[in-house]
Amino acid sequence: MNRLAAERSPYLLQHAANPVDWYPWGEEAFARARAEDKPIFLSIGYSTCHWCHVMEHESFEDEATAAVLNEHFVSVKVDREERPDVDRVYMAFVQATTGAGGWPMSVWLTPELRPFYGGTYFPPASQWGRPGFRDVLAEIARAWTREREHVAQSAAAILARLVDLAASDAGAGAALPDAGALAMTVHQFRQAFDARRGGFGGEPKFPRPSELLFLLREFARTGDTVARDMVVATLRAMALGGLRDHIGGGFHRYSVDGAWRVPHFEKMLYDQAQLVLAYLEAAQAAGDPFFAQVAEDTLQYVEREMTDEGGGFYSAEDADSVPLEQAGSPGARKSEGAFYIWSVDEVRARLGDDSRVFELRYGLLPDGNAPFDPHNEFSGRNLLYTARGIAEVARETDRTPEEVAEALTRARQRLFEARASRPRPHLDDKVLTAWNGLMIAACARASRVLAGGDALGQDVGSDPGPRHLAAAQRAARFARQALWDEGRQVLLRRYRDGQAAIDGYAEDYACLAFGLLELFQADGDPAWLEWAITLHDRLDALFAAEAGGWYSTTGTDPTVLVRMKEEYDGAEPSAGSVAAMNLLVLAELTGESRFRERADAALRSYGPRLADQGRAVPWMAAALAHRLAPTEQIVIVGDPADAGTRALAAAAHRAYRPFAVVVPVDPSARDGRAARLPWVAAMTPVDGRAAAYVCREFTCQAPVTDPAAL
Repeated sequence: MNRLAAERSPYLLQHAANPVDWYPWGEEAFARARAEDKPIFLSIGYSTCHWCHVMEHESFEDEATAAVLNEHFVSVKVDREERPDVDRVYMAFVQATTGAGGWPMSVWLTPELRPFYGGTYFPPASQWGRPGFRDVLAEIARAWTREREHVAQSAAAILARLVDLAASDAGAGAALPDAGALAMTVHQFRQAFDARRGGFGGEPKFPRPSELLFLLREFARTGDTVARDMVVATLRAMALGGLRDHIGGGFHRYSVDGAWRVPHFEKMLYDQAQLVLAYLEAAQAAGDPFFAQVAEDTLQYVEREMTDEGGGFYSAEDADSVPLEQAGSPGARKSEGAFYIWSVDEVRARLGDDSRVFELRYGLLPDGNAPFDPHNEFSGRNLLYTARGIAEVARETDRTPEEVAEALTRARQRLFEARASRPRPHLDDKVLTAWNGLMIAACARASRVLAGGDALGQDVGSDPGPRHLAAAQRAARFARQALWDEGRQVLLRRYRDGQAAIDGYAEDYACLAFGLLELFQADGDPAWLEWAITLHDRLDALFAAEAGGWYSTTGTDPTVLVRMKEEYDGAEPSAGSVAAMNLLVLAELTGESRFRERADAALRSYGPRLADQGRAVPWMAAALAHRLAPTEQIVIVGDPADAGTRALAAAAHRAYRPFAVVVPVDPSARDGRAARLPWVAAMTPVDGRAAAYVCREFTCQAPVTDPAAL
């Protein structure tokens, strides 16, 4: 075992038995590089990354390759999910010098941590147009020995370029963007929209919920039905395609094709959280219970498979697992998608008379429906996607639509039970603060939108709202107990095996505050609002940039050479975009002008990008839409257990009103709100009945007690 055996990161532990003499990121490795005058080989990835596993097997488990690394380099492993600060600096270098990025990321540094060469995955020998890893190692070792001056100059020049890029602030002094920037951003999405298959652009296709949430807000703000329809088509295509796990719920990471059919099978917590929010909002905006059902299905997966016993949410599930037929055999190798794919023979054996219905519905073929690819081990097997509608299956099987639906329900349950006997993919069981904040937001929002089961369009037998609210509350309490250092007033980034570690980044503060604000609007507990305000005050104190917005890091770690400002809403929204939206919500809740002023400063700093490249920052564009739209406060006063209170709450959440904040007020527990929400002090039930007050700019209409009137 190498030094990584003492680490807590699942990714680092995966490499603890490699013959490579790995170090974790830290002074011990850097000191050795300086003392021995060797370059550093930095490998960055994460535990559920398929190509990280491939490179480990091909190169890092190979004795000959390890010998070269150990002789000529000091090798350092970094989990990008634990250390996004390190990852961002060297990803910026790789993207700037190669035009692309991704993981595993491979970067060579001077002992002073300056990068001079980099890339992503390298095969062991040259193939597919990529240089072989061993050839790269040999050439870099040669250049380090014979062309040191050139290497050092190149590294210094590249670092200076990265520092200049990070220091530039195109938005300094800019005016607050206007609605024209939002119209231009919608136009950019229209131009990129795939009208036939949903989504934007060609293949591969990634779920990027922040762009969908922006478009829905533009529909709400302007009435642009095209914006809404692009979202509806995209979410429907994702839910019906292979991107969704039709047996166990949840969504895979991305689709390698343009039709959402062939997934890359890993499942990330941040995808589940943001997609739940997108499906909930689509259910409201389109009035279609299908989207609410997808959200509920996804939440059930997270609560069943990705929830820690203490209440926190795990990070991810791998794409790879050992096929059932190899389980327990010596030398069994993991295969991508093995847990999720099916042969027709197995399905027929499990389902009997229901098999034909299932095969037609999900596109199964005797020889497999997966496209042949020598690099994909699931070729020749069946991926599940919705190939036919219920009515068509009913016609082809001579059953009624109701009989088909019942058969599919039975089939899914039987295959779920059968799949449980297979070796599961690796679970990355670390709890990350930022991703938990997103999931808390999703659960809290679901508790409001799905309360009573109305949005699901059916009698669910039990109200799913309390279950989702309890999940959000447990996770928030877990974060408070395990991830908040009260003495230092600092969040910690990661929890695993009873240990919390690594001071948090801007995204941790912003995303957790987002979750707390959604939770406050669900249960009305002022403690969540107070903590959200505290987190934003600490975000400003630790990360604020002079020209507006926030840096990703505090700038106090000398090993992170560039203090970067994340300005792109990718698979995860940037800290700045989340924070700007949070501040607008805080302004609407409290009436404190300082929150709107800080949001305006952030929006101004993003002004040029919003005007020209709004597609790159859709969640910041959503914040701008919120800033420009008429806003309202909806206050529901009543005993939370009272049927009248619940009916008013359900009415408040039935329509799509993204620019409204909701304040639940329990008349028996008002004291905690007085300091922050003095404007609700005079609001009381009416004649002993729960009442709803609708306010605009804190000017309120007469209360109503009838849900229809609300």
